[in-house]
Amino acid sequence: MKTNYHTHTTLCMHATGSDEDYVRSAIKGGFQVLGFSDHTPWKYRTHYVADMRMLPEELPDYVNSIQVLREKYHEQIDIKIGLECEYFPDYIPWLKEQIKKYQLDYIIFGNHHYHTDEKFPYFGHHTNNRDMLDLYEESAIEGMESGLYCCLAHPDLFMRSYLRFDHHCTSVSRHICRAAARLNIPLEYNIGYVAYNEAHGITTYPCPEFWHIAANEGCTAIIGMDAHCNLDLEIPVYYARAIKELETLKIKRTDKLMMKKR
Repeated sequence: MKTNYHTHTTLCMHATGSDEDYVRSAIKGGFQVLGFSDHTPWKYRTHYVADMRMLPEELPDYVNSIQVLREKYHEQIDIKIGLECEYFPDYIPWLKEQIKKYQLDYIIFGNHHYHTDEKFPYFGHHTNNRDMLDLYEESAIEGMESGLYCCLAHPDLFMRSYLRFDHHCTSVSRHICRAAARLNIPLEYNIGYVAYNEAHGITTYPCPEFWHIAANEGCTAIIGMDAHCNLDLEIPVYYARAIKELETLKIKRTDKLMMKKR
């Protein structure tokens, strides 16, 4: 089954296309399941305003928009409502309230910042030393051990800014993968950056070295588009290639996410 649980909306301020555009493109692209998981809002205790996520007061409209589309297109595609969330310990009680209030189908773990983006930088741009790499590992494992998340999105995100995959990366990757396998949490084989990588002649993620470790540690993978433009869902080549790459690695693959029972 062709599924994608990592889809953004314009509420994150760095995506294009209406919610309905994504649904139509997913149908055109042959997807049976489309999960929306835009960046979660957080109810900060400070006056901080993030520039890459919706505000808390926008969450009801986000959910309602997808609910309307789910009903409209229910005979053509199965639409799920979720969020991409960090692990911010101080704000997790508020997040749990929203999950229950809006009866979300799932949430994915986007390990973007250490404990809060109010004061800690984005791992994707600033993991360029051992200290930041260690914080990435710590946050990833803490979040997975919380039991809140259905998968770890782009687990190799640190390779966007770490210069080369060295022995520190090997150690961190092994610890993350062992935790994921122990906790039975799928790792997302994120193909949202593949086109950019090819255009610039670089490799960020998916990182081959990371995924060899994931395979050796007995992890489960799920393919994620990380769609920030609806047209991403109409291009079949990267999804088909990802299936073959995971088959070559002999890594178990799932195509379904759901909220963990508590």
